Amino acid sequence: MRKNNFIYHLINAVIFVILEVTALNMLGNNGELQGTWMSQGAQNIMGFFWGGSQKISDYFSLKEQNDALALENIELRLRLEALESALPEEARTTFTGSNTGNYIYTPAEIVKISNNSQHNYMIIGKGYEEGVTEGAGVVTGKGAVGIIDAVSRHHSYARSFKNHEMNISARLGKEGAVGPLSWDGITSDGAILKEIPHHVVFEKGDTVFTSGYSSIFPPDIPLGEVGESKIVNGATYEIKIRLFEDFGALRYVTVVENKSKGELKELEDRR
Repeated sequence: MRKNNFIYHLINAVIFVILEVTALNMLGNNGELQGTWMSQGAQNIMGFFWGGSQKISDYFSLKEQNDALALENIELRLRLEALESALPEEARTTFTGSNTGNYIYTPAEIVKISNNSQHNYMIIGKGYEEGVTEGAGVVTGKGAVGIIDAVSRHHSYARSFKNHEMNISARLGKEGAVGPLSWDGITSDGAILKEIPHHVVFEKGDTVFTSGYSSIFPPDIPLGEVGESKIVNGATYEIKIRLFEDFGALRYVTVVENKSKGELKELEDRR
């Protein structure tokens, strides 16, 4: 009996739907005015849902867009400084709000790169004839990627950041705590920031920048964003960092030379 009732109600529901669709179709075809109303109504409904979904998508993509703009800004700044360094002294402009006056920038192209070992390196197509010296930094708009270890006439060998023998002085935000940043040795975009005091407040997604405390790299180059963290020995944080730079896609870099590097080393050697 219950089965028969179910079939009866199902048949009624199907007939109702068929009649409704037929009625709407007849109404739409009955006159130009009714058809226009129905068409506009359908467009309004679809526009509402599509517009709402687009707004939600735009909202959640704001952080990615802001990060991309920040990276683009630093890339443009590095390129502008590289061009400025090639001009005669009297033709150079003065930059305010940064320490750019102490650095010489030389754009270069990578001719060979290693990414699959624990001691990765890169060879770039600029050498001492172009002003590159040992100990200079190698950067992009997305990070500090290496240090020059050896120089020939028109080529230079750089130790990659993806090397266990390298770390960078990094800062949480532009005014936060500073600690050494090194490759995690596992993932292509992973790094570890250490020696951050346990009282320091930070959040996932915060950006990590070069600190400027090194005599190699300029300050405020974005390096990556904060991930998981843990307290080590009850005293300091060890923080996972997702790097911005894709080392597998590297092609163009900028060699950065601190003009005060020799003076700073001389002071340190006096101790």
